[in-house]
Amino acid sequence: MRSIHTLLLIGINLAMAQNALAQQPTLAPIPTRVSVEQDSAKKSDIIDGQWVAIGIKKPNAIQYDYTNLFNGKPSYRFSLEEEDNTLADYGGKGTKGRAELSYAYATHDDFKNLPERTYHDDLIMKGVYLHGKGMVPQGSSDNYTFSFYLPADFPSNTNTIFAQWHGMPDRTVVTPPGGKATKLSVDDFVELCKRMTFKNDRGYDKIKSINENVVYKVADKPNGWRVEQGGYPPLAFGFSDGYFYIKANSESSWMTDNSDRTNANVKRTPIMQPLKSVYKASTIAYKLPFEDFPKGQWITFNVDVTWSTYGREAQTITKPGKLDIQMIYTDNGKVVKIHIVDNQQILIGRNDDNGYYFKFGIYRLGSSTVPVSYNLAGFSQRIN
Repeated sequence: MRSIHTLLLIGINLAMAQNALAQQPTLAPIPTRVSVEQDSAKKSDIIDGQWVAIGIKKPNAIQYDYTNLFNGKPSYRFSLEEEDNTLADYGGKGTKGRAELSYAYATHDDFKNLPERTYHDDLIMKGVYLHGKGMVPQGSSDNYTFSFYLPADFPSNTNTIFAQWHGMPDRTVVTPPGGKATKLSVDDFVELCKRMTFKNDRGYDKIKSINENVVYKVADKPNGWRVEQGGYPPLAFGFSDGYFYIKANSESSWMTDNSDRTNANVKRTPIMQPLKSVYKASTIAYKLPFEDFPKGQWITFNVDVTWSTYGREAQTITKPGKLDIQMIYTDNGKVVKIHIVDNQQILIGRNDDNGYYFKFGIYRLGSSTVPVSYNLAGFSQRIN
């Protein structure tokens, strides 16, 4: 028979264990945010040695989730509420919301061996992240793995991207009024920005102000100049119109035409039949009815992509790309591995000098305000 002393020790240890468990956080907010195009990341901004957070800065937007572990570690939980669309949609006609982790960013150390003015110029060109980590080059062949957890009660009527590969537009490519697109030197672009500012892809004159506290004011109407702003993500995983979908986009023009809205409709466009304009192509590489998508469990995507190669000023596609995707999950205890895109030739990428970078989280668009929440984890990237 155990002594009273032994029983007391057991009781104390049990109470301590229960207290430690009670103190274990269930959700821990990730508070920092970085504008990767116009800001370098501080050490305190870097998450798990590989990410920085972007988007709305609310405690519940991006969190560590200790209740839904992945390989024994907390996963990332992303959430947007109804009122969390803080950005204007394309053309300013709607709204979108963002809470994501970006794999690409630069730090102060990335600039320490560069000329002193480099960081200043990159702020103007929105190219700070081009000196950092995470970018894969044009025309490269790359492998990505990440895992996704969709709750069983996730709403079917949302419009959200949970993983995307983004282009890195070169803002020194400009078009003067009535002229042709041309690539300026860094010095010439910085000099141009002394007399005008760019909102999205449109230029606006800077007008000297009579107010001593303000150097200039911005004209109300655009001046006819355009700057390379980028367009649709070259590759995206998401939900829309009652489907899970994977979409590939291609842009071969030297200067993106944002008035060209060539963008395959998930519901109406057949798989692997690209919707095309003169310079754009948009392809639904895969889609699955929402009710058939596995929920309440971790799903791993293994993605191999070879990016298309483009002809720069010639505005041509010199070599198409390829896409291969496997989706892995369990069903009644058995591992299911489906080759959802089987090494298909596809148009995928952008005609930029720079490459691409990965983000995952919530990118809610199309003025959707349906509250969304899900988890992501397990990312890796390899350039083959």
